[in-house]
Amino acid sequence: MEYIVDDVVMKPIVTDLLGRRWVDYGTERASQQAYLDNFIEFWYRLGYDFVRFEQSLEFVERKLVIPDAAPGSTKDRGWADEHRGAITSWEELEKFDWPLVEEFDFFPFEYLNSHLPDGMGLISSHGGGIFEHITWIMSLEGFCSCLISDPLLVKTVADKLGELMRKFNRHLLDLDRLIALFPGDDMGYNVGTMIAPHHLREFFLPWHRLFAAMAHEKDRPYFLHSCGNVEKIMEDLIEDVKIDGKHSFENNIVPAQDFQAKYGERIAVLGGLDLNILCASPPDEVRGQTRKLVETCGSHGRYAVGSGNSIPSYIPPGNYLAMVYEAIDLSKSFPLN
Repeated sequence: MEYIVDDVVMKPIVTDLLGRRWVDYGTERASQQAYLDNFIEFWYRLGYDFVRFEQSLEFVERKLVIPDAAPGSTKDRGWADEHRGAITSWEELEKFDWPLVEEFDFFPFEYLNSHLPDGMGLISSHGGGIFEHITWIMSLEGFCSCLISDPLLVKTVADKLGELMRKFNRHLLDLDRLIALFPGDDMGYNVGTMIAPHHLREFFLPWHRLFAAMAHEKDRPYFLHSCGNVEKIMEDLIEDVKIDGKHSFENNIVPAQDFQAKYGERIAVLGGLDLNILCASPPDEVRGQTRKLVETCGSHGRYAVGSGNSIPSYIPPGNYLAMVYEAIDLSKSFPLN
């Protein structure tokens, strides 16, 4: 299982290992199709039985943009302005230019859906969750201030985002090759949730509950990627939201093995290979840690091996491949439950 593989890591594998010509995803249909063909081939040849793809509606969000420092990267990285948002008052909300789902170009999702090889499925979601986008639109400071001074403004913005994502997800769930809805919504940091759990329960978890119900109505699982320590809302996520699997693990918060020991009888555990290991360890250690995850978590079932978060641009391709190769080698002899 993998959440995202950055193009910077994907490109040398597509060109050097698979022998294909790389094409960036551009504005022309021809470049988009060529990129998506490589995208499918990448996931297929590396042994996945799905592709995971996401794009986002375009929101007005204040960001600091600097060049990505990863070797071989030509893109920019953006950090949200934590101090001043685009919506800080009811007046700014009235003037805010919301995107329309009806005008969004779903071409890449539909192209993937119709061009996957037999036996492969599409896993997808809107890019970025409600909590993430509201803190980017309002700024983290502005959002937290409004939680105290004007919670109705917070609810109004959250509900607007939730309704847009509901329409977006409805379109995805109409795709016949979609096999899971798998959004990301980072709600925690190292020692706890980003805001008080009761605020998450009030404004955000009801929307995740709705999205999960939408997926379940179509007989698809609902997986959730959420970074940080979300222990205080795990029972809510399992019993109320009814997620089918949890993704994103850091060893300094809770290793995947420990999380599985506590919750693995109720939901799936996805990924778990810590990014510090993937980024800085030699390939042999990456393979050893992958083997350890498969032998511990995999032996209990309801587990898919992969990174603890994603494969960002700074992960050495050789280390990523070491994880994949070890998983493939182990799959040849590992007993299926």
